[in-house]
Amino acid sequence: MPSPYLDKEIKNVGSLAAGEGAFCEKGAAKMNQPLADRIRPHTLDEMVGQQHLIGPGKPLRRILESGEVPNLVFYGPSGVGKTTLASLIAQKTQRKLYKLNGTTASTADVKEIVANLHTFETMNGVLLYLDEIQYFNKKQQQTLLEYIEDGRIALIASTTENPYFYVYNAILSRSTVFEFKPVTPEELLPAVLRAFRELSQERGIEIRLEDAVAKHIASACGGDVRKALNAAELCVITAGAPGEDGVLEISLDLARSLTQRSSMRYDKEGDDHYDILSAFQKSMRGSDPDAALHYLGRLLEAGDLPSACRRLLVCACEDVGLAWPQIIPIVKAAVDSALMVGLPEARIPLADAAVLVALAPKSNTAHVALDEAIADLRAGHTGDIPRTLQNKHFDGDDNPHKGQFYRYPHDYPDSWVPQQYLPDALAGKEYYHFGRNKNEQAFRAYWQAVKNKPHQ
Repeated sequence: MPSPYLDKEIKNVGSLAAGEGAFCEKGAAKMNQPLADRIRPHTLDEMVGQQHLIGPGKPLRRILESGEVPNLVFYGPSGVGKTTLASLIAQKTQRKLYKLNGTTASTADVKEIVANLHTFETMNGVLLYLDEIQYFNKKQQQTLLEYIEDGRIALIASTTENPYFYVYNAILSRSTVFEFKPVTPEELLPAVLRAFRELSQERGIEIRLEDAVAKHIASACGGDVRKALNAAELCVITAGAPGEDGVLEISLDLARSLTQRSSMRYDKEGDDHYDILSAFQKSMRGSDPDAALHYLGRLLEAGDLPSACRRLLVCACEDVGLAWPQIIPIVKAAVDSALMVGLPEARIPLADAAVLVALAPKSNTAHVALDEAIADLRAGHTGDIPRTLQNKHFDGDDNPHKGQFYRYPHDYPDSWVPQQYLPDALAGKEYYHFGRNKNEQAFRAYWQAVKNKPHQ
């Protein structure tokens, strides 16, 4: 069945395109460009997403409307409009736009742009759009700083990584950082429908979408506009020949097969990797098995089995800990099984482990206590190890009290005897405090009973 969304938007496009005949020369040339470039927005109102930046009264819209271009850093995932917005700013301000990519550009490329300053084509100024600035090393970024500091070049730098980690501080201090977000499916749907309209016109055929095709593409591409437009074009390319009625049918099954795993944004060295790992552990710590399984699935779909295993082991020790210490060998066994069988079967023991960790009682008392002890050490709060604990059994002539005087706990009832273990400077210091869970409270009650007995 045709999609009601497509019918509403392009019900006359097919017949119009068909009446125009074969491709014109201009249209054929356009077809060599990616669809995302062929239908790139020409105004802010044509852009999808980023309304927190370009909506009415929002900061980037005000910058565009002012006609002035400060130095900007665009931070966010790929395919969400960073390059498009830079082009719109250049058009609006009538500046000459130069585009460089940090993966291939060099300092010489920047100097070549500077050499074109004060020519006829740059009379309104130069706007340099530097994509993937994180690949510029510190020296290259310092060279760039020389030209943006005196206003000869207005810089818009974009990065998919956190700019506060990868961009030279001097550039950041002279720039305003704006974070771009993945586009929501609702915002992306009009762009997908527009893509099919454009493809229908270019090819001179009517395109009919099965119900939910456009919605599926909009929701399955992880908020990446470019990826969604590419998926729409790929659907048309792989759909085969039009039927006898001249209509090209796009099925939902085809759209699903072409967008498998498209919603995954994952880079083992990037922010998404650490965000997913953080969300995975925090979901288990927060006792939400559904969220834990979701993030575990994202890790496994990306093939990152080692990170999933490591995080499960850490969470079992850090967040369950003494509330149920038996979970540690259980999770270790599940991880060992997963690493032995590999993917895809590894998901089975890991799912068991993730749900178990999420549902287990929680306690962080042990590692918090250790952190406090380490903090004391780093602050210089230490001292000599008590003589009773030292690993030597003789004393020098300068020791008036010869003998170790160590009392072996197993020689006493309940295998315990009062004895100082901390250095003198820390005597009486308490790092560990019993948690309120059943397990630690049982330990607390046991040791209170033992230590309250009369001892020699």
